[in-house]
Amino acid sequence: MDRIDRINRPASQWRSLGWRGWKRNSLTPRTTTFPCPGCEHDVDLGERGINGLFRNFTLETIVERYRQAARAATAIMCDLCKPPPQESTKSCMDCSASYCNECFKIYHPWGTVKAQHEYVGPTTNFRPKILMCPEHETERINMYCELCRRPVCHLCKLGGNHANHRVTTMSSAYKTLKEKLSKDIDYLIGKESQVKSQISELNLLMKETECNGERAKEEAITHFEKLFEILEERKSSVLKAIDVSKKLRLDKFQTQVEEYQGLLENNGLVGYAQEVLKETDQSCFVQTAKQLHLRIQKATESLKSFRPAAQTSFEDYVVNTCKQTEVLGELSFFSSGIDVPEINEEQSKVYNNALINWHHPEKDKADSYVLEYRKINRDEDMSWNEIQVRGTSKVVSDLEENSHYAFRVRGYQGSICSPCSRELILHTPPAPVFSFLFDEKCGYNNERLLLNLKRDRVESRAGFNTLLAAERIQVGYYTSLDYIIGDVGITKGKHFWAFRVEPYSYLVKVGVASSDKLQEWLRSPREAVSPRYEQDSGHDSGSEDTCFDSSQPFTLVTIGMKKFFIPKSPISNEPENRVLPMPTSIGIFLDCDKGKVGFYDMEHMKCLYERQVDCSHTMYPAFALMGSGAVQLEESIAGKYLEYQEDM
Repeated sequence: MDRIDRINRPASQWRSLGWRGWKRNSLTPRTTTFPCPGCEHDVDLGERGINGLFRNFTLETIVERYRQAARAATAIMCDLCKPPPQESTKSCMDCSASYCNECFKIYHPWGTVKAQHEYVGPTTNFRPKILMCPEHETERINMYCELCRRPVCHLCKLGGNHANHRVTTMSSAYKTLKEKLSKDIDYLIGKESQVKSQISELNLLMKETECNGERAKEEAITHFEKLFEILEERKSSVLKAIDVSKKLRLDKFQTQVEEYQGLLENNGLVGYAQEVLKETDQSCFVQTAKQLHLRIQKATESLKSFRPAAQTSFEDYVVNTCKQTEVLGELSFFSSGIDVPEINEEQSKVYNNALINWHHPEKDKADSYVLEYRKINRDEDMSWNEIQVRGTSKVVSDLEENSHYAFRVRGYQGSICSPCSRELILHTPPAPVFSFLFDEKCGYNNERLLLNLKRDRVESRAGFNTLLAAERIQVGYYTSLDYIIGDVGITKGKHFWAFRVEPYSYLVKVGVASSDKLQEWLRSPREAVSPRYEQDSGHDSGSEDTCFDSSQPFTLVTIGMKKFFIPKSPISNEPENRVLPMPTSIGIFLDCDKGKVGFYDMEHMKCLYERQVDCSHTMYPAFALMGSGAVQLEESIAGKYLEYQEDM
């Protein structure tokens, strides 16, 4: 019900929730979508939304019947009695009030018009039980369209959507449908014993499934315990080998330390040599000094060429578990026979929502899939969200802005599942997606610009007039740019939109501009768009350095010849940092509150250029083309996109 309330919420409430700051120049029909609880696809409810649906009086009656049973313990009191009120016995549907027997006789006397009112048992539901036409709100339903299988009014038949459809009277449709429903109910009642036996069989299958599941868990635990035993054994042997090597090296170092300590004065070899030097007997001295001299020479040589007796590094004892980790990561049920699905990175993307596409080999195609996704957070390990999918694509909504998300898929064939696919990492835009179309009225030059019917693609045609204008280039004339803007303006908040510039485009300028600046450009386009006088033109005319203003009411970057030109600024004058390869898709992030605009590479969601902009006036997405070129706005990702893909 809360989702229905959100759909049916008036526009004033939407503006209070952050949708303020939009100004639409041209009327664009808006539709409402509602997620089907069965197939999870979005259903287009049209411009009227929930108000365009029929009331289900049958369901209302059933609900009211159960409400009365629940209120049986709490009596409904008479609305007309003097205190203390008596318990009511009737409710008048025309008066919308409940009465006791005495009050009902007083206020509905015989022989008057009120005596003909419709009355029922005590109730609090006084809604009129009249089915009105959703298309013609003042007309009652009195016919049934056999083609559309829905009730209609006489205006729908005369000149509405059901003019050429076959209709029947409501009484005939009531009789036919009631007979069919009664027949089906009688059939189900007649099969009651069969249903009971099938329920008993299902209960037995549930018990068997529970036992088999517990047995499968025990077997899985046994297999993992064997793996744990192998790992513990290998762990013990590896640690033992490391300890043995460590002890051997420490012993060598200790021996070497003792040898070098003997070289110290009053210690070991040196001390012994000093005592020998005190010998006065020549024959005894010569006998001892010969061997001692050899030992002294050997110690001296080792001192000159010092080398540790062992290595301190244990690089040879680093355990390589790469292959084992990969194998364990793919550990699954050997009897599944289902290949791992693969996410198609080229067809998967994120914009206002995330669209994930994957494929599976036809011979091992699964019955259903489970798409898992989670937000990547360095501080904590987020849990995976799961969505069951019947097809091979899914739109994921309600993702947080400026965040990384991981996606993976696994297939199901019956009760057997495949291992998870490799994870796909996508980065969401830094702000809510701003929806607009190209404005065909404000400044649009239909002689050189071609706008498609959907108003989401514009092309520049370099025709005969451009060739005539080129003759004046010899005397300093510049061919003017053709501007086109979005049909929605922005006054506050954070917004993000994306588009594609065709690779063959010669020169395209994209960005934002205020309403005042656009009026100035469109009033005198020749002078305003000359590369010499435009600060962010991308041309090395030298004017950028002298006229640079950090709070100008517009920012445009130049794109052309498969290059992205970053405007020159006083901070950086290196030309190699200003020319980048043109991204496949370009995004613009406008923060009116902070007065900043940024240009993004949509594929990696990387900011290529950012600067201050004056947002004191209404800002518009602005585009300008010269020569051959085209700009295509990115289409918002909706649930209906999947239906089109499946039909294709």
